[in-house]
Amino acid sequence: MLVSAKEMLEKARDGKYAVGQFNINNLEWTKAVLLTAEELKSPVILGVSEGAGKYMTGYKTVTAMVKAMIEELKISVPVALHLDHGSYDGCYKCIEAGFSSIMFDGSHYPIAENVEKTTELVKVCNEKGLSIEAEVGSIGGEEDGVVGMGECADPDECKQVADLGVTMLAAGIGNIHGKYPANWAGLSFDTLAAIKDKVGSMPLVLHGGTGIPEDQIKKAISLGVAKINVNTECQLTFAEATRKYIEAGKDLEGKGFDPRKLLAPGTDAIKATVKEKMELFGSVGKA
Repeated sequence: MLVSAKEMLEKARDGKYAVGQFNINNLEWTKAVLLTAEELKSPVILGVSEGAGKYMTGYKTVTAMVKAMIEELKISVPVALHLDHGSYDGCYKCIEAGFSSIMFDGSHYPIAENVEKTTELVKVCNEKGLSIEAEVGSIGGEEDGVVGMGECADPDECKQVADLGVTMLAAGIGNIHGKYPANWAGLSFDTLAAIKDKVGSMPLVLHGGTGIPEDQIKKAISLGVAKINVNTECQLTFAEATRKYIEAGKDLEGKGFDPRKLLAPGTDAIKATVKEKMELFGSVGKA
């Protein structure tokens, strides 16, 4: 069954490790993440962007697929199904569809409107036992149509939103979506420490987990980050493994590729990436 992310993140915060959120785009990606989490006995969050939800024909389809897969694969570790960078309307659609967690990305609104909308969604999530993530300070780069400049969050605004009763808070600290450029300045740990000082025990979220050096990942966890999102790295490894398989010409004697065999190398690549990240985040054996 699906669970709220609240308990797993509080355990991660107290245990000084982070739970990985791995975005899913189809059956193969979902299966790869779930099997790896079960193998490593790690709690896991399945992230779904609004674009991915639309691609998979809708949030109800996603919920049904994930719930059935958990049952059929006999997954015993905690699994949260989470809307990633959700709009106000998207949050309500996912709540209705049976997601166990949502993210309302109100970072592009003036702080007063972000607070107003977040307050309403916190009330709904509390009534239904769902976890909710809020964002202050835009995350840089672009992910599935969501664009941010990557400014650092205002610690006072972070406290204002954290005090609304959200489960977790994503705060911009110089992190970006996608691949990091060569001239990237790195995470702003001064900003992260200031935010931690303001929000206390609130579990913090680090978006853009692809490409951040290991030492910075570990330092961020030590300063209160309890959830780290990974998407781009899975996309890159999946695409590269699939490309190599196609270039090797392993089709059915000119009849075309068996889709199950075609997707297998990419699926295995995702498993390897997820395993590497779970080990780095310290969540192995924490289920």
